[in-house]
Amino acid sequence: MTAALSAPARKGNPSWVLPLCWLAVLLDGFDLVVLGTVMPFLLKYKEWGLNPGSASLIATVGLIGMTIGAVTIGAITDMIGRRKALLIAVVSFSVFTLLCAFAPSPEVFGLLRFLAGLGLGGCLPTAIALVTEYSRRERSGSATTTLMTGYHVGAVLTALLGLEVIGRLGWQAMFVIGAVPALVLVPLMLRYLPESESFLAARAAVANGTAAPAASSGKRAAATLFQGGMLRSTLAFWVTSFMGLLLVYGLNTWLPTIMKAAGYELGKALTLLLVLNVGAVIGLLVAGRVADRNGIRRSTIIWFAAAAVFLAALSIKLPTIGLYVSVLLAGIFVFSAQVLVYAYVSRAYPAAGRATALGGSAGVGRIGAICGPLVGGWLLTAGIAYPWGFYVFAGVAALGAIAVSVAASPSADDPSAVVADQEPAAQTGA
Repeated sequence: MTAALSAPARKGNPSWVLPLCWLAVLLDGFDLVVLGTVMPFLLKYKEWGLNPGSASLIATVGLIGMTIGAVTIGAITDMIGRRKALLIAVVSFSVFTLLCAFAPSPEVFGLLRFLAGLGLGGCLPTAIALVTEYSRRERSGSATTTLMTGYHVGAVLTALLGLEVIGRLGWQAMFVIGAVPALVLVPLMLRYLPESESFLAARAAVANGTAAPAASSGKRAAATLFQGGMLRSTLAFWVTSFMGLLLVYGLNTWLPTIMKAAGYELGKALTLLLVLNVGAVIGLLVAGRVADRNGIRRSTIIWFAAAAVFLAALSIKLPTIGLYVSVLLAGIFVFSAQVLVYAYVSRAYPAAGRATALGGSAGVGRIGAICGPLVGGWLLTAGIAYPWGFYVFAGVAALGAIAVSVAASPSADDPSAVVADQEPAAQTGA
């Protein structure tokens, strides 16, 4: 496999970009939910003796790995290309996810989660950057949200598998199942996934002596985050991503346990996790089209505000059908709100800085992802996770709405300003 990854990139087929990246993101989505799915069982796993505090630490170290992977991926793609970076990410997180099934102790399990997180953190920004480059600009919002349906289809499949598999085969089986699809996906990516055209053009320009090496291009890409009036928007995106991923990971890690603490049986609590992510898929299908039609900035603000309302509503005890509807509505807005941030970032920066901007937003967002499980664990330890957990998460969503409202409207929302992607490709390094 190493020799294959180091081979020269094939031309590939642009029509394969979205489906292959979608499948890669689906595996990333598996990881989003797998820890929340197995968490109630890990807490009862006598060999390890975990409590909510120590379990939160395990979730945290994996997210630290994701943060490092997301922050560094922009520079890595400048050096080796997006195709190879995505391949390495998929191979690495699949291998370490498989090894999690055989961890002899919680310490080793946490280390493997950290190593898997490095690849997981790099997967999403790279996939978004590739899909954005190969999509029509006026449909970049729906292209990003369509890609991200893979994230939550993976989450839904994980929740379904958790209901059927864990009781029969044990929690370890979930990590084996999460790694096996890479045996099919990686060969398909090697054969059909094309390299970024802007990267190939930049590499050709370096070879011809008409452009600076990748290291210099990487510095220019990083500079686009803070120059030309982008400082305010960059900071706004970072804060919003922090809030958005705090919600995503906090809910997916602890929702079954919080609902169990509220008196619901474990099977129903796991079903609520499934419903939450079904809502996410619905929200993504709707949000991208709304953003393309009504503007990405306005849509993102509305989505975060609606997420705050429906999260607060989860604190109300309802009959079963009302509970499922409330969780579905929360899922529709909570998860697609964060994906709209990625779509917003991909529109707001030129191609030369897009991968770096997405990696920066995802990286800072991963800090929020680290805080999400910690906040949930603290609330559970304090015995106030229900209903106060939902009030806390609602407040986080409201802060996300305020933060994203500070960002400037992207050029994609203003046809007179669509100049960022019209730079000569040879001058870009993303």
